[in-house]
Parts: sequence; structure tokens; C-alpha cells
Amino acid sequence: MQKVKPEDIKQEWWKETVVYQIYPRSYQDSSGDGVGDLRGIINRLDYIADLGVETIWLSPIFKSPNDDNGYDVSDYRDIMDEFGSMKDFDDLLAGMKERNLRLILDLVPNHSSDEHFWFQEAKKSKDNPYRDYYYWKPPNEDGTPPTNWVSFFAPSTWELDETTGEYYLHIFSVKQPDLNWENPKVRQEVYDIMHFWMQKGIDGFRIDVLPFISKDLSFPNMNEETFDGNYGRFYANGPRLHEFIHEMNREVISKYDMMTVGEGPGISPEQALEYVGEDRNELHTIYHFDHMDIDRDDFFKLKKYDLVEFKAIVSNWERLIHMGGWNTAFLGNHDFPRIVSRFGNDKEYRKESAKLLGMFILTQRGVPYIYFGEEIGMTNVSWESLDKYRDLQVFDGHQKHLAAGGSEEEFLKSLKHTSRDNARTPMQWDDSENSGFSSSKPWIDLNPRYPEINVAESEADPNSILNFYKKMLKFRRASKTLVYGAFEDLMPEDPSLFVYTRIMGDERFLITLNFSDDNQTVKMPEGMTAKECVICNYSDCEKLGDELNLRPWEACLLRLH
Repeated sequence: MQKVKPEDIKQEWWKETVVYQIYPRSYQDSSGDGVGDLRGIINRLDYIADLGVETIWLSPIFKSPNDDNGYDVSDYRDIMDEFGSMKDFDDLLAGMKERNLRLILDLVPNHSSDEHFWFQEAKKSKDNPYRDYYYWKPPNEDGTPPTNWVSFFAPSTWELDETTGEYYLHIFSVKQPDLNWENPKVRQEVYDIMHFWMQKGIDGFRIDVLPFISKDLSFPNMNEETFDGNYGRFYANGPRLHEFIHEMNREVISKYDMMTVGEGPGISPEQALEYVGEDRNELHTIYHFDHMDIDRDDFFKLKKYDLVEFKAIVSNWERLIHMGGWNTAFLGNHDFPRIVSRFGNDKEYRKESAKLLGMFILTQRGVPYIYFGEEIGMTNVSWESLDKYRDLQVFDGHQKHLAAGGSEEEFLKSLKHTSRDNARTPMQWDDSENSGFSSSKPWIDLNPRYPEINVAESEADPNSILNFYKKMLKFRRASKTLVYGAFEDLMPEDPSLFVYTRIMGDERFLITLNFSDDNQTVKMPEGMTAKECVICNYSDCEKLGDELNLRPWEACLLRLH
């Protein structure tokens, strides 16, 4: 395999940016209704700019009945009522530009809401002009659904429409019918929507479940031999997928200086270059999930994650850059639990492990993503009651778990570690009532740890997680080596240590991360001597020598001679 040398990589703004993801309903409420909104984000722009990121990604803000918190869009050219108005959006964008911040929006092209005008028309009759905007199938002869496919949020991917007597396809909720990308009118509708927002002045899109837009139109049934939990084998990565993405690039992406990141469930490192190779004319980056299933057998069944396996996944995806693509670096988002509770120690070593995870993300080659609250070390909520949860995935999973013979107690225990709601509780701004998020009760309960974990406390502490993130972000922004430099894992088989280099020209860094509660010793690799400890997640850095003695969850960024 011919490797691309760091100095030969084409430098682009979207390769150098750091993205800060905001879940709008949980960031800041300005209206007092308990739901975060665009005005609330405007009020916090100085905080975001001071953090040191360059790009904001907003989870869906389009008009929606909120069956799946905005991922069910009823109008792609309007703002969700709870979030404000188009005037609020324009003011947000203007405020961001004043602070040299870029904006990417969450585009949901695989499905719409069942309350969208297109679907409301489509279900009126079989010959309606919008009928072919969606997938429809008659029932089997025995009246059962067309296939036995299982939905993410329902027992079946097929829902019967009583008016026409046919089933429509929904890979997700029954209120999220899949759009038929085989219809060129649907594709043009999506491209027109992308133009609409780009012409308003945004900087790109995160594209939701992109591989699902092309499906196996033979609609084969699942069976035990072919279905092993990989739903995407049946309704993702279809035969026309890259044709559609090429067309999207030709019609929209190529016409702007923009950034695209495709959410890529089911995409392997071997397939990735087909999406993001610089000569492919498709996307800029993809958001892969190989490392995000490392601690679970299925969504609600946990297992202890293995650092050796984790490191192998990181190194395997590095091949993407060697071959001329670009990567992303993240550990959490709106669909996964809090990273310090998942990959760190959120009790005895919360601050140390949260800083370590931040250093890992910000020293990877690829676009780093910080999910709001990671910068202050927000944790999982550990609720004891099902009525605290708001996510439809929880309630669907609860029914499936009980139907399979599982216990209520077992399910509730798993939610403390797996539920998406762990990452959707409100931002913790201070220790006042409602944590400075809202003047009224929030739409979802606050994390009970907010009096000790909040922005105000973090800003006052020079050794806080927040100030560590600021230091790391400032250093990354000034270092081309941490963006483009070569990556090498020096200790791939060590079960506790992740030690790697980032090298470009004469600048060389060694990053040492202790992923454990125990002291660990790192021997300096042959031919390497440390010149200085640039950043450490403890308040002091040990004297450098032939060995580096790392304390629990200690993270060091060393400059080499």
C-alpha cells in the first residue's frame, strides 16, 4: 500500500477544524419553557468561542413533531417551533460569523416525518404524485408484512396504512417513513434543501445514516443464517449508494467550499475510501462506529471493553489517511453514553480520565468532535426509574427485552450505562436551580451531579477539565503536526497503555495515555528522548528520563528531540 506522506497531504480548513456538537434542546433555554433553543445558543457563543473550537454542529433544528427528537423532519426549510424562528437562526449564524465560527447542520435524507407534506399526500391514494416518494408494498398473501425486517425502534420495519391497504417502510420509528431515493424527484428535493441552507451561509452538513439511502430492492427476508444483528446487511449500502453520493457531490457539494461528514454505520475501513477518497468526488469525511460497539454485544447488553482491541481499531482506520482519505476522531455524541462514564473512571478519577480522553481525541489524525459537556466531564445519570427516560429507543428496547424473557431490574441496570438519554441531559452551567439551563423544569431531568460538575466551577479552577480542553485546543490549533503528522502506535499489545507518536518533518510528539487505575511505567522507545512535557493532565509533570512513570489515568504530550 502506497502511503501518503504528511507533507504531501492537501491542507484544507475542514481537515484542521475541531467540531463542537450541540444538542439544541439540552444546551440553553432562553424562553423559560424548559427546552433549549437557538436564542439560548446565541447567549452562549462567547463561551464556545473561548473554548477554542472552530465549528459548531447542531443536531436537527428543522420543524418536527419530535418523535425522535428532531430526526423526524416535517419541514426541511423551517425551524422547530420549540427552538425559535428563522430570524433566530439568522441571528445565530450572524453571531457565529462575528466570532469566526463555522456551522454545519444535521441533514436527515433517509426518512422524513409522517407529518411531512410529502407523506401526507403519499398516503391519500396509490396514484398520488407523491406516492413514489416512499417505499410501499402490499401485504403477503397471509396478510403479514412484506418482509420480516426488524426496525431500530419498532418490532417491524413495515407499517400498514389502512387507507390504501399497503405497508410503508420505516427503518426507524413508525413516524419516520423512509424516502425512496430511487425516485429522482426525491433526490432533487434533497439537493434543493441543501442549496437552500448553503445559500443562507452555513458551512456544511453532517448527513444522518447515509448508507441507508440505497437499499436492496429485492427485500430479502432475514433468517438466522444471514441475520446476526447487522441490520445494515439488508437495508444499507445498496447497489446505487455511490451513484447517489456522486450525484449529490455533482449537484451540491462541488459547488461550495463546504464540509461534509456522513454518518457511516456499517462502513468498514476497507469500504471507507469509496466514500472519502480525494479522487472519488463524494464526501469529505465519514463518522464510523467500529469503536462504538466495543463494550456491548447489543445495544442494551454490556461487556468490558478491551484497550488492545480499541487501539487496533484506531490504527486500522489510520489506513484511510495513508490511502488519501480523511478520518474523524470522537468518542461520544447524542446517540451514546457520556465518554468519561464509558471509557474512563467517572468516580475516583473523573477529572484525570476526562482529560485523558480529551487528549486522545485532540491528538488523533482526523477531524476531532467534542460533544457538549465533555469539556467539563459530564457523566451518565444512573436513574433508578424508567419514567425518568425520554428516548423512544428506551421504550422500544424495554418491550423487546421483556418479550424475550428479560427482567425489569436487568433492563433498568443496563440503561445506566447504555441509554442515549445519558448524553441528552441539560448542559450544567452552574450550581443554581436547574443548573442555569432554564428558569423552569427542564424537558428531561438534570444530572444530579450538576452542583459539583458545572461550567462555573470549571472556569474558577485553573486545573479543571475545561481549562485543560482550552489548553489542548489552543495547542492543536497551532500545530500542523497534530493535524497532518504521521501516527504510529508503539505499544499495540499493552492492555493499559496507549502510546503513540505524531511526526511531521522535524517536529515529533510522543503521547502517553494510561487507561487504568494503576501506576504504569513507559520506557522511552529506542532512539527517542523527551525534550519537554508540553501538556500533562496532572498539575505537575514528572522529571523526564529513560522511563516515564504514569499515575492513574495520566496523559502526557511530550516533545521529542
